[in-house]
Amino acid sequence: MKKWTIITALMLFVHQLSFAQNNNKTYILIHGAWHGAWSWYKVVPEMTKQGYKAIAIDLPGHGNDTTNPEIVTFRMYVDKVKEVANRINGQVILVGHSMSGTVISQAAEELGINKVNKLVYLDAFLPRNGESVSKLAGMIFQTLPQETDTAKVTFAKGIVTAPNGKTRTFKPEVADVVFYHDCTPKDKMIAHKNLCSQAVEPLGATVSVTDGIYGQIPKYYILCTEGKDLDKSLLPTRVKCEKVIKIATSHSPFFSQPKELVKIFTSL
Repeated sequence: MKKWTIITALMLFVHQLSFAQNNNKTYILIHGAWHGAWSWYKVVPEMTKQGYKAIAIDLPGHGNDTTNPEIVTFRMYVDKVKEVANRINGQVILVGHSMSGTVISQAAEELGINKVNKLVYLDAFLPRNGESVSKLAGMIFQTLPQETDTAKVTFAKGIVTAPNGKTRTFKPEVADVVFYHDCTPKDKMIAHKNLCSQAVEPLGATVSVTDGIYGQIPKYYILCTEGKDLDKSLLPTRVKCEKVIKIATSHSPFFSQPKELVKIFTSL
């Protein structure tokens, strides 16, 4: 057998082995604030078509989950992820978008290294112990004031806080600018129809994670370089990541570049 034929055969074997290993794991896709499982309507079918196991879930108070958002807590988010993960045979890969970076971090700490194969942060809040979404957002604004002042003002214009202070909604017309500037009219229409109230408590809740568990689970960060919500490039420099992958999209690549996003997911 010629040398090049042997090399080709070995490369094919390695690819097949990698696919088989990933195929035995289930990707759990977790949406960000104001969103739901509907965010992944292009991604899940694409992953399934390629032979991967992937499910998208609604956190309490989001999507088809009818829990009153006024009573939703960070603990309820984490427990939902754990419940879903524990129903699945074998290991899981937790993928968290935006706000859900803190959710998958806490869930991974409690599920443990034998259950969670890796963590994937999609333009998400990547915390250290004792940090929250609100704390990380505030830190970024303070660290990069010149670059984020405009984004901060625009983002703030989109938020409408309920009189009791327990929930916030987001104006669809501002979401088009902040979240979906490179998305199709159809995707924007779907988002406008499905954006929901966001509980405030989970945004301020801090994670309690350890080096012995959370610190030992491989982490991968996907940075959306064209995002207009908040520049998160600082975050993966503060917590060890196996790899940081950049994708030139808005904060919503699951809409604008789903095939490229799936390619990234399945290459990690």
